[in-house]
Amino acid sequence: MKAGIVIFPGINRERDMVIALEASFGVKPKMVWHKDTDVSGLDLIVIPGGFSFGDYLRCGAMAAQSPIMHAVKAHADRGGYILGVCNGFQILTEAGILPGALLRNASLRFLSMDCHLRVERADTVFTRQYQTGQTFRSVMAHGDGNYFADTATLDRLEGNNLVALRYATKAGDITPEVNLNGSAHSIAGILSPNLRVLGLMPHPEDLVDPMMGGADGKPLFDALAAA
Repeated sequence: MKAGIVIFPGINRERDMVIALEASFGVKPKMVWHKDTDVSGLDLIVIPGGFSFGDYLRCGAMAAQSPIMHAVKAHADRGGYILGVCNGFQILTEAGILPGALLRNASLRFLSMDCHLRVERADTVFTRQYQTGQTFRSVMAHGDGNYFADTATLDRLEGNNLVALRYATKAGDITPEVNLNGSAHSIAGILSPNLRVLGLMPHPEDLVDPMMGGADGKPLFDALAAA
């Protein structure tokens, strides 16, 4: 699988994503500037975290209007794989590729800490090296990670099993105490109906090597590399 990383002004997690992808894929991903529109030859498009365009207006709103997003949407329509992490998740919702929105954290504070994610389904290209119900450690670093959607959308996500990851205790329990940003249904990540687009708020790329303090996130990138 050939991967590319989209770069917007203000994005600051692209180097972390390069490390994660290169460790699993064995080659460096292509870096694609947001004004470019050529994503030909790419199987996986990654939109990393950061503060695209300084988070003016709403997080991801300006990036969603960049020229590259027409190509990203076309890639999604063709059934291509897309991974959006943190600001990348926000951009995917603003672009209408994934439903819902990311609001200010319930605490109105920026959250920077470890969390645990429970895998809700392990039959996708992103999660198949985990097990359903398994938890793994990840890193939260966001001020607008409070996932929101209307009741009909939440019902559709739940009914179609499109919630990929939830905030949980290390033991896998879903409790209000660990849902620190206040996300509806403790949602940390969701999938597109064809299971080829994943958006999530925490950063799996921050834990892909023991030298980083752990490798809990590496199975996600290993699974993509093996696709």
